[in-house]
Parts: sequence; structure tokens; C-alpha cells
Amino acid sequence: MAGFTESGLVKKLLDLNSSAQSIQTLSLWLIHHRKHSQSIVRTWFKELLKAKGGKKLTFMYLANDVIQNSKKKGPEFGKEFGNVLRKSFEAVASAGDEKTSKSLGRILNIWEERGVYDKPQIDEFKKGLTGENDGTPPKKKHKLEAVKPAPTSVDARIASMANSLGSPLNEKKRRHSETEIEVEGTKEVHITLSPRTPAGDPPEPEELIKALRDLENEASADVEVRERIAKLPTEVSQTSLLDRLQDKAAAEKLAMQVNDAVALLTNYNARLSKEMEQRKHVAGMLRDFLQAQMDLKEQAEGRLAESNEKLKKVYELRMELRNHLQKLPDLTQLPDVTGGLAPLPSAGDLFSPH
Repeated sequence: MAGFTESGLVKKLLDLNSSAQSIQTLSLWLIHHRKHSQSIVRTWFKELLKAKGGKKLTFMYLANDVIQNSKKKGPEFGKEFGNVLRKSFEAVASAGDEKTSKSLGRILNIWEERGVYDKPQIDEFKKGLTGENDGTPPKKKHKLEAVKPAPTSVDARIASMANSLGSPLNEKKRRHSETEIEVEGTKEVHITLSPRTPAGDPPEPEELIKALRDLENEASADVEVRERIAKLPTEVSQTSLLDRLQDKAAAEKLAMQVNDAVALLTNYNARLSKEMEQRKHVAGMLRDFLQAQMDLKEQAEGRLAESNEKLKKVYELRMELRNHLQKLPDLTQLPDVTGGLAPLPSAGDLFSPH
């Protein structure tokens, strides 16, 4: 198909970044040139092996996007990528950390859930991820996280918080959203299926919002239990008051109160411990989310600086052009030649003696 060259693809892969827009755009371009699927996958795999650090994971997100969005138009990419994915998962996992392995596991979970590949193939890819049966000691296995559905509604106050962080909720959802993008003059609808495309694998806005909402229902916000604890009699916590017991019936009554207080406090303390862990987890999510926003901001500032530099050059060119125009003669000031010019002298006139 006209417009495709391997050298052009290599350049696009080098320019690829972890933003959703970058992955979507290149994914659509590749699907548009699916007649070259064999060459595309071969070049993709070669560049994947040469990529450094987190760029390898971005290549996997790109492959995921292409495989899933090309299913309706043909099986070419699914088959071609299937031939190299085992080695690809192995290469990315071996060069990454535990977070990278979890991200790869999330991709496999999505493929298995949506039937992108059959189970034997998924199992083979998992072996590449964990390093099994390849002549090397198996890597530590990481639990493959299940994909949680995004909440259907959000609290307005938390939505406002997410907006202030730079991720408006009315933005297209990454897990299953449709985007119309023009590729070489042809408009195509793209369904974004890539899991967590930004660098650092930050949480999706919907996941962060759900986690923040869940914190509102944790133990520290349980007013009813806190009031019950506050109303516990002092006798259940002060051993010095035991001397006031006058008979067995009073002691048995106090024992029942103490047992109830122990059960209440034990349960509440367990809930508080769980809440503390959840708050640590949410704090990590916020940190990753904010870092991703800072990275995107830095990229945008870089593009802005580049655009400003180009604008500056355009202004300079415009000034030079104006100066050049001012130096050109004013044609309106030239003599009127509408009547015609005098005839040129003949050869005889030029060489005849005067």
C-alpha cells in the first residue's frame, strides 16, 4: 500500500511515546497498512529488542492495541504477532521490574478475558513472562491482576478533585472508548483498548476515583461505631474499679460488657488497620498519577517550546520578506511604456561609420 516503508515505520517507532494519543495514532496507521503486517511485525520485534527501559512496555501496549483493533478487519496482525509474542514477553519482562511484569500480566488477563488468543497460546505467553522452560531459572511469578470494571457513577466532589489534577472525567475512557482519527485522508474509528498507557503505569482516573470514594466508607468515617466506643462504661477499661464489685452477678455483668467491648474494639481495630493499608495504596496511586501528569505536562511544554521556536523563525522570515519587498523597485514609478519601446538598432547601424 502506498505510503508504507520499513524505514518510515522505524522512525515512527522511535518517535512513539507512552501517551494514549501516540499509541492510538500509530496503531491506526499500522492497521491502515495491514497488507504489510508481516513486515510490520518483523520490524516491530526488531525495534522492541533494541528499545531501552520502559519503551519496551510501550511497544507491548502498541501491539495490544493493534491486535485488538484489527480483529474486525482481518486476522493478519493476530497471527503475525502470535509468532513472536512469547519471545517478546520474555524480552520485556527480563529487562523490566516487578511493576513491568504486573503490567504485562494485565495485558494477558485482558486477552484471556476477551478471547483475543486461545488458552494454550496465553499459557505459552505466560511462560515467556515468567521465564519457564527456556533453559533459564524461572523468574518470580507475579499474580496476574484481574481487570476491574470502571464505576458507572462518581461523586461530584471527587470528580472535581480529579479535574483539578488534570484528568477530566469527561475524557474518553481508555478501556473502551471510540475515537475517530484521520489516517492519510481516511477517517477510521478506533476503540482504545490499551491498559494503562502512560509512563510509570499510573492508575486510570476511574480507578483513582473509586479508591478515593471507598475511603469515605472506611472505619475512621464510621460515626456509629465511634459513638458506641465512646459510650463504653469506664469499668471495662479500668482494672482499679474491680474492687467496687460487690457480688457475683455484678462481676458476670461486667464480664459480658468487657467481652462485648473486646469484640467491638477488635473488629474496629482490624478495620482501621485495613484502612491504613488502603490509604497507603491510594497515596501511591496519587503519587503515580501526579507523576504521569507531570510527565505529560513536561512533554506539552517541550512541544510548546518547539512550536514557539518555529513561530519565532516564521516571524523572522516575515520580517526579512517585508524588508526585501521594501527594497524592490516600485513598478508604478517606472516610465510609461504602453506606447511601445523604440526599435532596436540594426546590425548595419551598429557597424556603419559615423
